[in-house]
Amino acid sequence: MPLIEVNALHQGYKRKPVVRGLDLELDVGAFGLLGPNGAGKSTLLRSLATINRPTSGSVRVFGHEVTTAKQLRAARREIGFLPQSFAYPADFTVTDFVRHCAWLREIPRNRIPKEAAEAIERVELGDQAGTPLRRLSGGMLRRAGIAQAIAGRPRLVILDEPTTGLDPHQRVRFRELIRDLAHESCVLLSTHLVEDVAHTCSQIGVLYEGTLRFMGAPAELERSATADAPGDTPLERGYASALSRQAPQGASTP
Repeated sequence: MPLIEVNALHQGYKRKPVVRGLDLELDVGAFGLLGPNGAGKSTLLRSLATINRPTSGSVRVFGHEVTTAKQLRAARREIGFLPQSFAYPADFTVTDFVRHCAWLREIPRNRIPKEAAEAIERVELGDQAGTPLRRLSGGMLRRAGIAQAIAGRPRLVILDEPTTGLDPHQRVRFRELIRDLAHESCVLLSTHLVEDVAHTCSQIGVLYEGTLRFMGAPAELERSATADAPGDTPLERGYASALSRQAPQGASTP
């Protein structure tokens, strides 16, 4: 049984549809979600993180459709989530912040100091562990956000535009971290930058106008490129080709 099962998911805000009839299965490994700004990536991720309930369709997390408060609490203990933008107490140190987020996820108190310290080291912020968040650079703050998402080694790690603000060296180190996490967790990485997923993800989905226009391995996306597609690499050309495809049947609003 896959860790995540999405069936005919429709999601939106008020009367505006955002995700349209989407089907998806995810298991242990790294999955890259590509799509331009406004494609519905963040909305989909919030649904998978159990923050937004589906307008229609279903989302099963760890084998269960999450509907009750008890089920929500149980699921969220095993979900690490980094939103595209996040609020934080400016005077908290990096350690305070990661420990607080671990406490919110109900990681056992006796494990929190060790799990937080390990997560901070994994994102290479050990030398900034005692620094208040307000003094961090944008890239360091993003890494603190990644640290809170991976603390305690959750079964599902959802990262929305995680490389924003990271310099080239930090992005390379981030890719190494994703490959490491993918051995034990389902890692869902959302981005509009093709290179962020090219060397880290075994499966790629291309989301556009709320529907999946492609799902498969990176090599398959490269082979799907049309001859006239724009891009500097085969993967970029495959991505551009996927964006130009028609939405699948059943992708209308409910």
